[in-house]
Amino acid sequence: MRIDQIEIRIRERVAKLDRGLMKINMERLRATFEVSSSIGRTDRGGLHRLALSREDKEMRDIFCGWLEDAGLKVRVDDIGNIYGRREGKNPEAGVVMTGSHLDTQPKGGRFDGILGVLAALEAVRTLNDYGVETERPIEIVNFTCEESGRFAPPMQGSGVVTGHYDKMAVYNNTDRDGFRFEDCLTKIGYKGGIEHRLSNVKYYVELHIEQGPVLESAGVDIGVVLGVKGTAKFKVTVTGQSTHGAHPTQGRRDPLVAASEMVLAINRMAYRHEDFSTMVGVFEVRPSVTSISPRQVEFIFDIRHFDDDLRYRTIDALKEEMRKIASERNVEVLFEQIWDTKRTAFSPEVLQVIEEGAAAFGYSTKRMTSSAGHDAQFMNSVALTGMLFAPSIGGLSHCEEELTDWEDIEKAANVLLYTVRELADRRDESQDGKGG
Repeated sequence: MRIDQIEIRIRERVAKLDRGLMKINMERLRATFEVSSSIGRTDRGGLHRLALSREDKEMRDIFCGWLEDAGLKVRVDDIGNIYGRREGKNPEAGVVMTGSHLDTQPKGGRFDGILGVLAALEAVRTLNDYGVETERPIEIVNFTCEESGRFAPPMQGSGVVTGHYDKMAVYNNTDRDGFRFEDCLTKIGYKGGIEHRLSNVKYYVELHIEQGPVLESAGVDIGVVLGVKGTAKFKVTVTGQSTHGAHPTQGRRDPLVAASEMVLAINRMAYRHEDFSTMVGVFEVRPSVTSISPRQVEFIFDIRHFDDDLRYRTIDALKEEMRKIASERNVEVLFEQIWDTKRTAFSPEVLQVIEEGAAAFGYSTKRMTSSAGHDAQFMNSVALTGMLFAPSIGGLSHCEEELTDWEDIEKAANVLLYTVRELADRRDESQDGKGG
């Protein structure tokens, strides 16, 4: 269906809507956030709630209590994912699943992932308030270890249950202190059964903060996420010759100077094509001492774009430019690809409902892509999936300063409620159970 046809259908549907729309209880949602924001609170108002930590267990225990209080049937699977099920008129119908994650980055923010889980809980609470019975079951999910702040790679809970990661490989992952994932999962009491994994999921909807400045800069209420950019990550090793600081600058084989020029080349590449995202993270210098130039530098960079073909071509061009820098500086450069995921395009059906919901409330929307990875990225392979964003103040995320206005949270939660209810009332049984 063409975009203009979708827009016409949205306008027609909104024109027929009862303006007495169901809305979430914002006072209750804020109170729920206050509890969450107290568990792992940092001195600067952020959260330090790493996966499978004591703080994670405390939050999980409280969350399970909230699910039970809302009348949901709670279960935990073998990777620690928590599900709360609200039954529908037709228990065999494909599930509408919504949620995200409750773990955080080290000294991270209060909203990343957490908004998606707590807003999902509030949506179900609101359905209970109004006595609404839906056709399909609704399930809230808290995915284990979405963040890679303790155990890498990211999105482990959703990755295992959707077949993207091997469970035993995840179980054997260790953190920086040598603790195994499986042992930590068992210790906190959240190693459940494989029989409790998600199944027969028809739709998955995830609300998240944008983690970027686009919505705030544009003055837009809701981001309608078309998909997630493809991402490639490379470890770059630049090797030269270590010398005393008294050695003349000219003639040195200094890998730090070469690596610095490469980082600038990576940054310039982001401006050559619209909507490119690049970043250099880890940067290690060996030796890193006074009065000695290094022998070797290692850094990791990633490059993201929604057009995979363009991304691959750009990577090839960037590598060639970096090889040229290495040649001019008389050093060696080695590339090792450590991550590659192709783009994820979300379901037009689900995105249309999100746009309908926003229009029904009179909220402005912007179609956009996500540069960050999310559980929805993996869920897209087993269910019709959609995402919506709430604005991030200053575009800040994964830091203690992360913030989203309560007014924007309320708007996004209302749209999530609309979307979940609309999808849960659909009766297309012949197409149920796309995966799981």
